[in-house]
Amino acid sequence: MMLDRFYPIFDDVRWLRRLLPLGIRLVQLRIKDRDPTDIQEQVKTGQTLCRKHDAVLVVNDHWQTAIDQGCNWIHLGQEDLDSADLRPIRRAGIKLGISTHDEAELERALSLDADYIALGPIYPTILKQMKWHEQGLARVTEWKARVGTTPLVAIGGMRVERAAGALKAGADIISAVTDITLNADPETRVGEWIKATR
Repeated sequence: MMLDRFYPIFDDVRWLRRLLPLGIRLVQLRIKDRDPTDIQEQVKTGQTLCRKHDAVLVVNDHWQTAIDQGCNWIHLGQEDLDSADLRPIRRAGIKLGISTHDEAELERALSLDADYIALGPIYPTILKQMKWHEQGLARVTEWKARVGTTPLVAIGGMRVERAAGALKAGADIISAVTDITLNADPETRVGEWIKATR
């Protein structure tokens, strides 16, 4: 299955209700610090919305919830990988995306046969504090040579204006967060992203 090249990440299903109708085909629900019941409801609703709009839902971190709700994709960061049980994930037929920031993490993701590999932050990001400096486009090219046919996701400080450069450098997919959620007009911004990546 080919994944769309535009991959927004949202922290609440309300964003999916608002923006999926605009033509988003791949989206991540990244929910932190919420009650487990709320997380279950968010993922359930997100899955229903994505099916309605013919979009792929990727659930960040909450792999057991993803299994329970019949989701097809999860995304795990390196710390999440330490506590996740990959056996039931694979038994459920769920595809796995993994975050990487350095050589050791890339090797780990490759050894786990990740279904996509994310590299970040490509540019400085305000989303969260990170111990890694910006990776830059040269690292995108290097990572793509290493991962081969596995889709490579560029994330971190991504804006519409930077999409073409990241794609040219070798990224298969561009992930955006604050460029949409902090924009004064998220709907228009999503339209610009779709135009820039399709």
